[in-house]
This record gives sequence, C-alpha cells and structure tokens, in this order.
Amino acid sequence: MKSGLVFDVRKYSVHDGPGIRTAVFFKGCPLRCLWCHNPEGLSPDPEILHRQDRCVGCAACVRSCPSGLDPRKDAGSTLCATGGSLGACAGAPCAAACPAEALQLVGRSMSVEEVMAEIREDLPFYDESGGGATFTGGEPLMQGPFLLELLRACKAEGIHTALDTSGYAAHELVLEAGMLADLVLFDLKHVDDARHRAATGVSCAPILENLSALAASGAAIALRVPLIPGINDAPGDLEAAAKVAASCGSAIRKVHILPYHSAAKGKYALRGQTYAMGDALPPCDEATRAAAAVFERAGMSATIGG
Repeated sequence: MKSGLVFDVRKYSVHDGPGIRTAVFFKGCPLRCLWCHNPEGLSPDPEILHRQDRCVGCAACVRSCPSGLDPRKDAGSTLCATGGSLGACAGAPCAAACPAEALQLVGRSMSVEEVMAEIREDLPFYDESGGGATFTGGEPLMQGPFLLELLRACKAEGIHTALDTSGYAAHELVLEAGMLADLVLFDLKHVDDARHRAATGVSCAPILENLSALAASGAAIALRVPLIPGINDAPGDLEAAAKVAASCGSAIRKVHILPYHSAAKGKYALRGQTYAMGDALPPCDEATRAAAAVFERAGMSATIGG
C-alpha cells in the first residue's frame, strides 16, 4: 500500500468543493506562485517552522537533538544542520520536546489506509451535505501513485472526490487522475506564458494543454481563477482566460473567482522568508464582480469564492 507526505488534514471544509469535505493537503509543489496561500506545502520534504514569539528560551529543543544542535537556527529549511531531512530523526524530537510549541514539524508520512480512516470519520457529513474528500496541497499530482490509490479507494467506497490541481504534471497522470476524480478543481492563473512564468516560475503551456485534454476526456471541471492584483486582474488578462475556458465547452461546470487575500502573510515569516506580494490589497467587490462578469459574458456560470 502506498504512502505519501501530508501536511494537513482539514475537517469540515466548505471551500474545497461541494458540501462539507475532508481536505487532504499533499506536501510538495512544482510552482512558486508569488501569492501562495500554503507556503508550508511547497517543499516535498518535512520542515520545521519556528514561531519566535512563542519561544521561551528553555533550549529543550537543543537538548533533545541527537546531534546537540540548535534546531531554531534551521527553522524554515527542509534540511537539519546534520544534513539530513528534518523529521527524519524519529519524528523531529526537537519539535516534540518544545513545551511552548514554538517549533512545528510540517509534513508527516501517511499510508493510504491512515488517510482513508480520517476520511471515513466524516461520512455522515458527506451524506447530509453532498460532500466528500478533496485532495489538495501543494500539488497532489507530485505524489501521483499515492493520489491515484486514494482516488481508487474512495471510489470503491462511494465517496465523492475532488482533485485541486494546478494542472502542471505529466499529461498521462493528469488524465488518469482527472477521470478517477468526480470533480477537478483546476486552477487557471494566467494564459500568457511569459507572465505565467514570472508569477509562478513555470510555463503555462503544459497546463493549458492538460486543461484542453482533460475537458476533451469528459472529466467534470470547476475552473478556479485566483484574482491577483497587478498580475492577472486586467480586463485583457481576464478576457484571454475566459476565451481559453470557453474553448473547453461544457466540461467546465462552473468558474470560481477567488479574490486575493494576504491571510498567509505571517506564514512566510515562520519560514524566514519575505512575502513577495508585500502590502498588496485584495480586489474590491466591484472588481471581483466585474471579473465574474467577463466569464459569464463568455457563456459560463461564474461565482465568487470556492
């Protein structure tokens, strides 16, 4: 049975697909979006976050380290000062020893059965709300075998599944996962290649190819368009994205406009990083409604939010 690296299992989620859902967050992502809301999911390895405001200076973490090192100096890195992967030394004893929870291990190995056990706990909520399990991240497709086995396990038990993806993965994997999932939450960030590279670090060409192929395969798609100030919120950007979306025909069930917010800004400080979006402000309600209207004029149903 496959296992994978997960950094969170969030119960009672209402923003990751229809109904009440269990959202499983896979660790690791090939993109580096400037506005990423889950920077703790970027690295494919476990890492330690350091909440300096909680640290009481007791040095319990140092005493617990098998090498006698200070884990606080490596907070935000995926490598311990020993050169090994953080968390590899029996589950990061430094984080476990911290009485103030100033050190946090992000990323744990879970088997398919362990994840399924978490999902099954919420079955009554799925039945009542039309919900299910959502596999998100990070980028779930970075852990393809683990994801596929989970999708098959859910299908065998009649549990609705949603796959939240950037679409940046091998063509065959995108199609296989997309056809197994009951719904694909496909992120469309930009359709201009140079500007997509500048904002995310990767080309949008394979993403657009995978979106087109997924639509042609008959998969159910909900398009998610993050509305990011100064990056993809100009009328021309939105109209170009709407044209691409419209070319997918009836496969796209709905377009979700996701207004930018800076709620994750504090997470970057925990990783010793500067937040690339600075003091950018969320789009106003009028701008958000105007963005939804662009897609509606192109013949699609558009809504604001998840």
